[in-house]
Amino acid sequence: MSPTSRVKPDSTELKKIARKEALLLLGLLFFGLVLMPIMIYWVGQTLFGAYGGQGYGDFFGILSQKIRAFDAVAWFLVLSPYLVWQCLRLTAYAWRLSGKAA
Repeated sequence: MSPTSRVKPDSTELKKIARKEALLLLGLLFFGLVLMPIMIYWVGQTLFGAYGGQGYGDFFGILSQKIRAFDAVAWFLVLSPYLVWQCLRLTAYAWRLSGKAA
């Protein structure tokens, strides 16, 4: 069965898929907003020494200010866990498709 000949899912299945994707987005957004800045700050402190500001609070304050100002780099940082996950899913999907075509 080719991917284009799949049966259309019904509305309850679509709701289930949308709910799963929304939860995935929220979970990875939480990771990008809360846990990643902590890890970035800690790794920066370990590798490069003291942060030029007043500690983690200043670091997170500047990051959140850039997020609120819709700075593209800050949003890319926050959304990067979700984007990486989607790239891995697309790669796996392409890999499965190429295996079926052979």
